[in-house]
Amino acid sequence: MRTFIALLSLLLATACAYDRSYEEANRMLSEGKPLEGLAKLEQAVKDNPRNSTYKAALLRERERVAGAFVLQGDASLKAGNLDLAAAQYQEAKRIDPDGFRANAGLQEVERARRHAERLKEAEALLEKKDYAGAESLVRAVLTENPYHSKARELLRKVVETNMAAEPPPGLKTPYKKPITLEFRDAQIRTVFEMLSRTSGINFVFDRDVKPDAKITLFVRNTTLDDVLKLILTTNQLDRKVLNDNSVLIYPNTPAKQKDYRDLVVRSFYLANADVKQASAMVKAMVKTQDVFIDEKLNLLVVKDTPEVVRLTDQLVRTLDLAEPEVMLEVEVMEVARTRLQEIGVRYPGSVNLQAKDAGGALSSATTVPVDAPWAFTVANPALIFNLRASVGTTNLLANPRIRVKNKEKARIHIGDKVPVFTSTATANVGVSTSVSYLDVGLKLDVESQVYLQDEVGIKIGLEVSNIIETITVATGTGSTVAYRLGTRNANTVLQLKDGETQILAGLISDEDRRSAQRIPGLGDIPMLSRLFGSSLDNRAKTEVVLMITPRIVRNILRPEGVHAELPVGTDNYPGVPPLRIGRTAPGALALAAPRTAGGGPGQETARDVPAAVAAPLVLGVAAPERAQGEFAIEVAIPPVVSTRTARVDLQFDPKQLQTIDPIGTVPGRASITFTGEASTRSVRFKVLPGATGTASVTVTDIEVVDRDGYAIDVTAPPPASIKLGN
Repeated sequence: MRTFIALLSLLLATACAYDRSYEEANRMLSEGKPLEGLAKLEQAVKDNPRNSTYKAALLRERERVAGAFVLQGDASLKAGNLDLAAAQYQEAKRIDPDGFRANAGLQEVERARRHAERLKEAEALLEKKDYAGAESLVRAVLTENPYHSKARELLRKVVETNMAAEPPPGLKTPYKKPITLEFRDAQIRTVFEMLSRTSGINFVFDRDVKPDAKITLFVRNTTLDDVLKLILTTNQLDRKVLNDNSVLIYPNTPAKQKDYRDLVVRSFYLANADVKQASAMVKAMVKTQDVFIDEKLNLLVVKDTPEVVRLTDQLVRTLDLAEPEVMLEVEVMEVARTRLQEIGVRYPGSVNLQAKDAGGALSSATTVPVDAPWAFTVANPALIFNLRASVGTTNLLANPRIRVKNKEKARIHIGDKVPVFTSTATANVGVSTSVSYLDVGLKLDVESQVYLQDEVGIKIGLEVSNIIETITVATGTGSTVAYRLGTRNANTVLQLKDGETQILAGLISDEDRRSAQRIPGLGDIPMLSRLFGSSLDNRAKTEVVLMITPRIVRNILRPEGVHAELPVGTDNYPGVPPLRIGRTAPGALALAAPRTAGGGPGQETARDVPAAVAAPLVLGVAAPERAQGEFAIEVAIPPVVSTRTARVDLQFDPKQLQTIDPIGTVPGRASITFTGEASTRSVRFKVLPGATGTASVTVTDIEVVDRDGYAIDVTAPPPASIKLGN
C-alpha cells in the first residue's frame, strides 16, 4: 500500500508538472514569445510523448511560428535586405526543418544575391561603355526573373545610353563656320562643287537631281549649314548625312523620301491616358498613319521619322498625366432640441345612456322595453391624471471621407430605405403586391473640379429627410401604406482653397404645438384649468450644419522637359526643324563668282578667302567639388570676343538644389544674363534638407552676341558634379 501511494503521488506530481509546462507554453505564446513558447511545448511533449493534445499543439504552433518568420523573410527580401531575409528564413527552417516555404525562400535569397552581383558587373561594364556585355548580363537576369525592377530599369538605361552613344551621323566643324556667297544664275552643281573644295565636304547627288538647275544666292556671314538649308529648300531638294564629311542630295518628293528618309519605331506604354485618345491626337497633329494600339496593355506604337517620333513623345507626355484627385472631408451635424409637457386631468369625452336586460347587465339588443331600467356609462378609466414632462437634446454626427477624381460625381447616403407596399388587382392573377423603397435620411451629392492654383470647385446638393406621418389608405383589395416626408434641401456651387473649410448652416425646422382637453366652462377658469382639463405642449427645433473641407491628393503636374510651344514642322513634313538663319561673326570665309565685262557669270573662283575662324569657344564653369548649405558656381564667357549680350541656361535636380541668386521661376532651371562688359557671373545655390549624393549642374543653352550684333558659337562644357554633405 505504501508503494502504491508513493507511485500515485509521483504520477500526480508528474502530471501537474506536464500541465504547468503546457499552461506556461500557452501563456508565453499569448504574450508574443513564440520561441520560448515552442521550447516549453517541446519540453512538454518530450516529457509526455503519448499526449496527443501536446503533440497537436506543438505541430500547430510550430507551423504558425515558422510561417510568421517566412512572411517576415518575404518582406525583407522584397525590401532588398538579403542578409535579414536569409536569417529569418533560417530561423523558420530551424523551427520547421521540413517546411517547403523556408527552403524556397533561402533559394530565392541566393538567386537575388547572384542577380545583384550580375547587375553590379553590368553597371561596371556600362561605365566602361561595353554596352553589349552589360545588356547580355541584364538580359540573363531578366530571363530568370522577368519582373526584376532594378534589372528592367538598368536594361532601359543601357539601351538608351547605347542609342545616345551612337548618334546619327553629323558633319564636322567646318560645316558650322560662317561663309559669304554671291552667285547669280549659277548651276547648282557648280555651287556645290565650290563648297566641297572649300569646306572639304563631299556632296553626292541622286540621279534625279536636275544638273542644269540655276541658282541665285547672295548671303553674307552665314554658316554653311544655313546656306545649305536655303539652297535645298528653295530648289525642292533634301539631304541625308552619310558621315562626318559626306552628304547625299536628292529631290524632295514623296517617292524619294520613302527611299532615303530613315524610320524608327517606338512604343509608348501609357499609364493614365486613354490609348484611343492618344492615337487620335497623334494622327491629327503629326499626320502619321503607321499607328498601332493595344487597349489591353494601353500601348501605342508609332513608326515614322525620328523627328516625328520625338514630336510624338512630347505630345504623349503632355497627355499621359494622372488625373487630379481630391479628398473631401464632410461633417454633418443635426442638432435637435425637444420639450414635451402634459399636465392636467383628462375627463371622459362622452357619457352613454344604456338600458339593462333582465339579468341586470347592460343590454346590447337593438330594441329594449320602455320600462327597462336605464344606466349611465363612461369609458374606463373615467379619469386620467397627466403628469409628464420630457426634455431632449440630440446631436447626430456623420463624418465621412470620400476620395473622388476630377469632374466625377460622388454620393453619400446615410439613412434608411423605407419600403412602400402597393396592392394591385388584376383580372386573371388576382391581387399582386409590389414594393418600392424611399431613401430617407441624409443624402449628399458632390462634384469636384481641381484647378491648377490648388483650388477646388465643388457642386453640392444636400437633402435631409425624415418620416413625419404614416398614411394607410384602404382600397378594394386591401390597403396601401404611404408616408409623409419632411425634407430640407440646399444646393450651391463654391470654390475653396486646398484645406479650406466651408460651413453651410441655417437649415432650421422649428415646431411649436399646443393642445388642450377641458370641461366646457369649468376648464376655462384660469385657476382651475389644470383641475378640469389637460394641456399638451410639444416643441421641437432641429438644425442641420454641413462642413466640407477639400484636400487635394494629386493636382495636375506639367511634364518636365516639354515646352509650352512645340515646333511641329510643316504640313507636308511634320517634325522638321524650322528654317532659320543664325547671325554669325564677320570676316568669315567668302566665295563668289566674279562677273564678266558683260555682267554675266564667268568661271567661279575664290574671290576672298580670309583666315578660317578658330575652333569653337568653350564656356567656362567653375564649381566646388563638395558643398553643404550654400555655394556658388562661376560661369565665364570666353574672353576672345567682346560681347554685347549673352544668356546661359542651367539645369539641375530640384529635389537637391535650389537657386538663391538669381531666383529661378521654374524648379530645376536657372537663366543667367550677361550685359555690357561683364563676362563672368556667379549663381548661388542652396542645398535642400535631406539631399545627399552627387548633384549635377548642366548647361542646356548658350546664346552669345558680340558688339556688332552677330552670334558667336560657344560650346557647352561637361556637366559640373558637386558632392553634397560632409
